[in-house]
Amino acid sequence: MDVRSFLSKERLVNSIKSLGRLRIRTNHSLIITLSALMLILFIAFVIRLFPIRWEIQTGSLHLSEFDPYLQFRFTKQILSDGPVSWVNTLDPQRWYPHGIRFATHYPGLPFTAAFFYSIFSVLGINIELMDFCSLFPPIMGMLACLVIYFLGKDIGGKPLGLFAALFLALNPSYIQRTSLGFFDDEAIGVFSLLLFMFLFLRSIEEERPATSTVKYAIASGLTLGYFCSGWGAAYYPIAITTLFVFSLILLKRYSQHLLLSYSLTFGLGLFIAINVPRLSANYLTGMAVLPVAGVFILLILSEIFRKISSARSRTMLVLVFLVLVIGGFAVLWQLGYARSVGIKFLSVINPSMRGETPILESVAEHRISAWGSMYYDLSIGIIFFAVSLFFILGNLNNNNLFLLIFGLTSLYFASSMVRLLVLMAPAFSLLVALGITGILKPFKALLSEPAKVAAKKKYALERVGKEFSGAAVFLIFLVLMTNFAFPMPKVYRQADVPITITAGSLPIVPNQPVNSWMDALTWMSNLESPSTTVVGSWWDYGYWLTALGNVTTLCDNGTQNSTQIGLVGRAFVSNEERAVRILKEQFNGPHGPPTYILVYTTFTSQGEDYGYGGDEGKWFWMARIANSSAKVRELYAEEWGEFIYNEWGPNKQNNTFGNAAERVFQWNERGQNTTIYKLMQMGKYSKVPTAAAPELTYFRNPRFFGDAVAVLGTDSEGNPVYLYALVCVYEIDYAKYDLDHPEL
Repeated sequence: MDVRSFLSKERLVNSIKSLGRLRIRTNHSLIITLSALMLILFIAFVIRLFPIRWEIQTGSLHLSEFDPYLQFRFTKQILSDGPVSWVNTLDPQRWYPHGIRFATHYPGLPFTAAFFYSIFSVLGINIELMDFCSLFPPIMGMLACLVIYFLGKDIGGKPLGLFAALFLALNPSYIQRTSLGFFDDEAIGVFSLLLFMFLFLRSIEEERPATSTVKYAIASGLTLGYFCSGWGAAYYPIAITTLFVFSLILLKRYSQHLLLSYSLTFGLGLFIAINVPRLSANYLTGMAVLPVAGVFILLILSEIFRKISSARSRTMLVLVFLVLVIGGFAVLWQLGYARSVGIKFLSVINPSMRGETPILESVAEHRISAWGSMYYDLSIGIIFFAVSLFFILGNLNNNNLFLLIFGLTSLYFASSMVRLLVLMAPAFSLLVALGITGILKPFKALLSEPAKVAAKKKYALERVGKEFSGAAVFLIFLVLMTNFAFPMPKVYRQADVPITITAGSLPIVPNQPVNSWMDALTWMSNLESPSTTVVGSWWDYGYWLTALGNVTTLCDNGTQNSTQIGLVGRAFVSNEERAVRILKEQFNGPHGPPTYILVYTTFTSQGEDYGYGGDEGKWFWMARIANSSAKVRELYAEEWGEFIYNEWGPNKQNNTFGNAAERVFQWNERGQNTTIYKLMQMGKYSKVPTAAAPELTYFRNPRFFGDAVAVLGTDSEGNPVYLYALVCVYEIDYAKYDLDHPEL
């Protein structure tokens, strides 16, 4: 055999063997990564199912909180009457007597759920729509963890992606908003945000061919349009992306890829947005969207600059640009086309504005985040969050610059409003993962080095051994464990809570379901004609009453009509005579005035107001919102005298209806004469005979749903103190009222 032939064969065999070894090594790495990712996704899904242990006891799944019931009702409408019917469909059971159109709400989530539910139905998978909607959020939460893995992988490699997916899977705020039953905008919102970021950042990569840039830009535009159709927080990705591109221009990182991607992304995304009935073409002239056009002009200017070498021409071009932008904005402003983004969004930037709008301030999730809630959510990860900023500034590439803007802006907004902690969850997960991988990088490199035998020198320092690197890695592992496991897993505490209606809307974790609301809503749904039965209540319970009780309500959690909410609040804090008059004058529609009035009260077996969860904690807002409405004051101030409600006196001790000098709120004479007090007191008297029995004149046939739901402790004699939660429904006696007031 020829020597040359033998050597070529040997070389070929060695090459095949080396390829085999490489494939085995690659497969091992791939298997480990996939296994870790699948485990994270499994954890993300299962931990969001923890509330099911209470649902099993009720015999069916429910939706959590309040807004998900509107989304459920919207989804049901799409499935029953078709995907186009919602545009002009009036929902007569909400905001009686005028009703409200479905098109005033974002259609993104209901359409997504209806689409996949229809697919399940075609495949023969029979599942109740309520059950499907209840399981939908955990699935989307799991998918968001998958997307953040790929985003993190693009930013800093597989380890960063895996860490980010793990932290998002176990983030308390994100668990709360994607747990079983939380069928609301956040379910698709965070997923869409991460997918948009992933696609847009890929589309602007310099080394990517133009065809690939176009594909990713179109995909990111479609995702942005989907985001706009599903969540009002779409202003946020629009704003941070515009700021990011503007920063790239300032840093002289303009490229044709950037112009192409930006044009396609925002062109397609905003085109979809303006075709959403709630948004319409007015969306383009909002103060949050107008900067998109300004940055687009800047990009075109940058492209022209690349082809103009004359300094004079460049100066003239800049001047023309400034005139166009400033002049165009001034014209839009003068003509009234430049619109504000709304008080709700402005109050995120300036939290003090919420004090001017009581209806916003009354919502707990709109409060400013306390340091305690921030630390509970972020915990020891704050350290790695801060460290990550150091690594970002040391390597400020495009991806890191976007992450820096994302992290700092989301931190500010989460500090401004408790609800937006969920918006910070993905940014925090990415930045903490970046900080951890940045710290571990040198230790990993040291552990990967082959062992070296070095001769000892008499006065030389000994080389740092691998055991020190291993100890450092183990120490970081222990620090992370304290974030999740000690002293008791906070993630478990956040996830293992019952669904709101199953817990009776109480801030406690009961041992068994609280049936107060479920029994009341079942009774309503079994009325002779529930859909034409009008029930008056405070707006907090509106969605439950229409979706589960199938009755008609005066106001609900959408808070679209603050005047109508003020009128309902004015009725509750007025005496019986005035309350019935308001209900009869203002809410007399096709089905007549409201038939029933509902209150929710919580109290102890000692007769004390519990003050949490029931209307004991809401009458304050009824009075304040009513007093802040100019229309309400105009309608009823002349005859009854100006309705004056002072929030609290000096040292927050007293107000119009009582005082809080004692641990338990004490109602004064005016407070005890209000409708809300009497209706709650009658419920209390039904369970605690020692309580004072109110005299009701125009409210009859009370029905009380609920009983003792928990033991709060013991009294001074060692007797258990029970907590009661009652839904109280009263029939309004208009016949007696008409007899007493024939002139009306």
